[in-house]
Amino acid sequence: MYAYIIGDVKSILQGEVIVENNGIGYRIFTTASTIAELNTYETFKLYTEYIVREDGVYLYGFATEEELDLFKLLIKVSSVGPKVAIGLLSTLNANDIKYSIHNNDIDLLTKAPGIGKKTAGRIILELKDKIGQDFELPTENEGTNSLDDDDTFALEALINLGYMKNDVEKVLRKLDPELRLEDKIKLAMKNLESKR
Repeated sequence: MYAYIIGDVKSILQGEVIVENNGIGYRIFTTASTIAELNTYETFKLYTEYIVREDGVYLYGFATEEELDLFKLLIKVSSVGPKVAIGLLSTLNANDIKYSIHNNDIDLLTKAPGIGKKTAGRIILELKDKIGQDFELPTENEGTNSLDDDDTFALEALINLGYMKNDVEKVLRKLDPELRLEDKIKLAMKNLESKR
């Protein structure tokens, strides 16, 4: 029904955003990676999928068409609903999901909430022939390896406080490497909170 929505980001919440377009506020459910790209009161384009279920009508939005396409494939897998698909796309990026499917990496997929070995196996079985091979080696450890000792400590501390690993890594890479550890953590928290 909606291919995409361009509007002003009015509110960023846990797992959802409110985007205003022509006086209408759309509640759009989305991934942690998309939320990391958004800033309140900025205009943004979200690629959307409109889903009607017995318990309501839902709009899901993504920063990239690749993420949207993968979401649409995932929800076609038996026992994988929108919530589980969002959780997977929030835990792993599209590249790593494609890699794990092509390489039968069940352990990588089960890092996402709601995905056990049985569901991971079903995702691999049902999607292996449906996704492209435009992926690289997994990137999940690159961020930690490229961070210095202070950044790694800050990363672990912020993850323990409930922030998403990918979001924290993005923020830490933007900070001045000469900052003291405590200042890095404070600034990172401020930045992360502004995106919620």
